[in-house]
Amino acid sequence: MRKKIVAGNWKMNLDLAGSQNLASEICSLVAKNPLSGLKSAPSVVLFPPSVFINGVSTIVNDTPGVSVGAQNIHQNEKGAFTGEVSAQMVASCGATYTLIGHSERRSYFGEDDKLIAEKIAAAFKSNLVPMYCCGEVLAERQDNKHFDIVKHQVETALFWMEKSQFEKVVIAYEPVWAIGTGVTASPRQAQEMHSWIRQLVATRYGIETANKTTILYGGSCNGQNAVEIFAQPDVDGGLIGGASLKAEEFFTIISSF
Repeated sequence: MRKKIVAGNWKMNLDLAGSQNLASEICSLVAKNPLSGLKSAPSVVLFPPSVFINGVSTIVNDTPGVSVGAQNIHQNEKGAFTGEVSAQMVASCGATYTLIGHSERRSYFGEDDKLIAEKIAAAFKSNLVPMYCCGEVLAERQDNKHFDIVKHQVETALFWMEKSQFEKVVIAYEPVWAIGTGVTASPRQAQEMHSWIRQLVATRYGIETANKTTILYGGSCNGQNAVEIFAQPDVDGGLIGGASLKAEEFFTIISSF
């Protein structure tokens, strides 16, 4: 069975106390309602701002099934890169995952899949699990180019690696037109793209690896639509934005399997 994951991307929100309080609330809900009781128990990954990783990791360490990740890493191990953080730095603070290639990193900071591939390689060196984000913008979907866009992103950023490395990667599909807009891809649309990505993986690494690859949905998933989205056969969980800042709603999403 594929690993199920519900990840919360807190983006540039909260302060240290707020991050720790939110982590505590989530862990308390998990402790009171053990995930092992769910039909398909998911892992939970929290992505606070990097300066709060250590503070949040000290909160979640005693809660089985809950981990911490970094929202971004630099592709180099060290050097004169003022303001950046390396994979080793965030790993030393307690991170075990890192987001790579999020749509906001692509659009606001000009990251392309060549750079993203370098960041994935850096993540591996520090034993971080890369959660690779891919997806199309509204114009690309309206022009019926969404499959081509995602194919190019996945092949360029991921298909350079050996199978043993690829099997450590988590993929998150982000329909960019459904992030922060209040618009959500229909369960059918989510399933269609997730199935397409899995078939793409199968052409490179084989059907066995494709069937083991965790693919998350990352487009305005919330407590109202999570059950229907997670019920799709190729959707293995979600990368949650705004709803992950509300402990009760986030736990409702976690419990939607």
